[in-house]
Amino acid sequence: MTEGNSFAGRVRRYARVSTTMGGLAARLAGARYLGMSVDRARHAAELKASLGGIKGPLMKVAQLLATVPEALPREYAGEFAQLQANAPPMGWTFVKRRMASELGPHWENRFRRFERTAARAASLGQVHRAEALDGRLLACKLQYPDMASAVEADLTQLRFALGIYERYDRAVTMSEIHQEISARLREELDYLREAAHLRFYRVALAGERHVHVPEVLPELTSRRLLTMTWLEGTPLMEAAKAPLEERNEIARNLFHAWYLPLYNYGVIHGDPHLGNYTVRPDRGVNLLDFGCVRVFRAAFVKGVIDLYHALDREDEALAVAAYESWGFKNLSHEMIEALNRWARFLYAPLMEDRKRRIQEGVKGAYGHEVAEEVHAEIRRLGGVRPPREFVFMDRAAIGLGSVFMHLKAEVNWHRMFHGLIDDFDVDVLARRQKKALKAAGVPARADEARVEA
Repeated sequence: MTEGNSFAGRVRRYARVSTTMGGLAARLAGARYLGMSVDRARHAAELKASLGGIKGPLMKVAQLLATVPEALPREYAGEFAQLQANAPPMGWTFVKRRMASELGPHWENRFRRFERTAARAASLGQVHRAEALDGRLLACKLQYPDMASAVEADLTQLRFALGIYERYDRAVTMSEIHQEISARLREELDYLREAAHLRFYRVALAGERHVHVPEVLPELTSRRLLTMTWLEGTPLMEAAKAPLEERNEIARNLFHAWYLPLYNYGVIHGDPHLGNYTVRPDRGVNLLDFGCVRVFRAAFVKGVIDLYHALDREDEALAVAAYESWGFKNLSHEMIEALNRWARFLYAPLMEDRKRRIQEGVKGAYGHEVAEEVHAEIRRLGGVRPPREFVFMDRAAIGLGSVFMHLKAEVNWHRMFHGLIDDFDVDVLARRQKKALKAAGVPARADEARVEA
């Protein structure tokens, strides 16, 4: 029987998670409409414990929302940010059955060695070490069962919870956020798409000798099994203990790994989780997990650069044009000022031609204090609807900024940024993007029909 988005699977998933997300929604609603007192910190801790025991996308959504400034109340964001993709692995009996369904009954003959115990358990699947017949070390990512049903059930619960929260706090309209998260999560189920993302990144970063991307083995890959070369490295948090110059080198490599594909091809790695990269002995970085990749219109990328110049030159007309190119609509002068305050925070390290930390003079989570103040102002002004493309762009900036904070890196962000944008040409990017995505075999997306031909 073909596994897919089954009604029975959705019903089982609803039963497992409805009390978790429903509890969040009910308590927020009670606080807003019934005057009930809610101990948010205690409730958030309870939710984190519940979500941490559930395989699948709900935990991933919680992690994601925790990195989108003010998408959740502070107490929930703080707890959810601590969630790690550590669901218990599938047993060997299931693994054998799943591998046989993907590669055939004699699948073990296609490997010299395949480790029975998972090396890493994630939210949507688990990774096993293996050895190819030619001796190469491999990482085999195997999807958990019934994930399509889990995704649809969890997204329904998410829509419900976000709807309740939007009524509780009208500063940010959640519909675009939900649509964007939904599209990306559904894509993550397709490991053939992720394989295409890997091929794209190997081309896009071919000139970066200190950034490494696994190689896909297409003959051992299917929609629910992704086999790639194993990249050795140490966890990023261990690298944070290294001497300053080594941390700076790691930060420079990460900066190029993330932003060179954006400004050259309009593509960004949308999952800034600490577990998605490791560090090599020469301070090079390994990029891992390419399920969540966002392709932007060339005009959107131009808007990112235009807003930088607008803030640098104090050119409000150019700032308005940048926001409108992203999809913001009907922005008042006051709303522009509120959005600019957040933008100035994000762009601040890029504007100063000196070595500095990514965040200076502020303690706590990266951007949290500024985000709270901007959120309050946006709420006072009647709220805003963030465009879909903005969701993962903002998340990537905050996620990577948090990584740089952990590293305590002190580099000249301004010069690295200008090295990427000084020769920017929107038409060149559009042509380069189309050619590279086609060559890598990245499938077209229904929600990205606006990408320039």
